[in-house]
Amino acid sequence: MKILVVGGGKVGFYLVKTLVEHGHQPHLVEIDEELCKMIADQMDIPVFRGDGTSIEVLSNAGIAEADAVVATTGRDEDNLIICQLAKKLFGVAKTVGRINNPKNAEAMTKLGVDIPVSSTQYIVRLLEREVNFDSIKMLMSVGRGGDLSFIEVTIPKGHWMSGKTLSELSLSEDLVIVAITRDGQSLIPRGNTAIYEGDHLIVIVRENSRVNIEKTFGLH
Repeated sequence: MKILVVGGGKVGFYLVKTLVEHGHQPHLVEIDEELCKMIADQMDIPVFRGDGTSIEVLSNAGIAEADAVVATTGRDEDNLIICQLAKKLFGVAKTVGRINNPKNAEAMTKLGVDIPVSSTQYIVRLLEREVNFDSIKMLMSVGRGGDLSFIEVTIPKGHWMSGKTLSELSLSEDLVIVAITRDGQSLIPRGNTAIYEGDHLIVIVRENSRVNIEKTFGLH
């Protein structure tokens, strides 16, 4: 997932660190030069110095290609502006705004911020649950603490798995294909069940392995 994080303070730093650990592709915008250098030295991610409320800075940071934008600055007003620019000017699918003052939560929602939150871990979970891709869609989490996730994977045209049976695939033990929908019909897969283009697979995966879905199926 391509995510633009604006604000490299404590919340932004640990958010970016967590996103990298989860296999995502964050870009970071931060106005403080020393903070930019520190983050660039510690993490191998693109870091852009500048005011996150600037259209030019956001554009240079690749906001137009982002699946989501997360504004984590220490000013709710700036986070609101960043989210509004992302949504209205650049057409970003999902915006997340950090709330420093809980009283601003309702106002931020009314003014167009998709998800106003405060917790770093909560931000990561929301991003992974709310942002859908053409081929991969988060459905729900189950189990104690949401440690298992149901994910729908659509097999695109020309995919390398098309025509192969489940027994021919080397899938992780933490990943199980529990159902296949084909031409409107639901199938319970067996070892000799083949996968074809256009199939919708319902996959259950452990939370700590969920980011391997893209790698396993070769989808981005």
